Amino acid sequence: MKELGSMWQDSRMVVLCAISAALYAAVLVPFKVVPFIPGITELRPANAIPVVCSFLFGPAAAWGAAIGNLIGDFFGGVGPGDIFGFAGNLVYGYVPYKLWEIVASGRPPLPRSAADFLRYALVCLAASLLCADLIGWGDNMLALRPFGVLGNIIVVNNMLAALVLSPLLLLAVYPRVERGRLLYRDILGVAQRRPGGLMQAVGVVLLLCGELGAWLVGNLVSTGRLNLGLLPASLMRPPYDAAVALGVAPFLLAAVGGLALL
Repeated sequence: MKELGSMWQDSRMVVLCAISAALYAAVLVPFKVVPFIPGITELRPANAIPVVCSFLFGPAAAWGAAIGNLIGDFFGGVGPGDIFGFAGNLVYGYVPYKLWEIVASGRPPLPRSAADFLRYALVCLAASLLCADLIGWGDNMLALRPFGVLGNIIVVNNMLAALVLSPLLLLAVYPRVERGRLLYRDILGVAQRRPGGLMQAVGVVLLLCGELGAWLVGNLVSTGRLNLGLLPASLMRPPYDAAVALGVAPFLLAAVGGLALL
């Protein structure tokens, strides 16, 4: 994850971060008035932007997604949960290009075949799950929204945008950005990484198992269908804020640790 820090030393990456944030916020804000579930979340076609920008601009898109979402939150009311929204959108813009480097062996992220689309869908699902885990865990811990509602809505919202809108946008803009040598690889000089390294494989396993475990435990505990026997009965009551916080945290740590190894 060192490129999340090193990118700030390149003025072009800083500009691309600003562009990613501006694009995300510009599409987010108008749809604040179109609630998907009133009081929970709105319709978010803008969620296609972090995925597209991730494949184009790499770490600049990760920061752009986090900052753009924070800007959008200012138009819907700012609160402590926005901290987790920042973190969730950071990984939502970071995971796609990192995993794609491993599973696609240098192929461009243009799902023109069934195999490419399957890889693309799995990469987007991994990004969506980790985003949902972080935001759902944080909001449930703060007793703002239940993980079993918010975590699932985030996955649905992200995947609809990623599978329907993002491929069309990538087909239109990726070849042009590639020809202009504005891809993150061209700017940062990142060497093509070959999949198969032990640490990389461990990272993928930790990431996928950690985020899936966090999503399952978060859903089951927040809906009262899983009783964590190590916790006192006083904590196993709605809104299950302490139970979700403690039950999901180990899986989130595993997922973030795995992401750091990619």
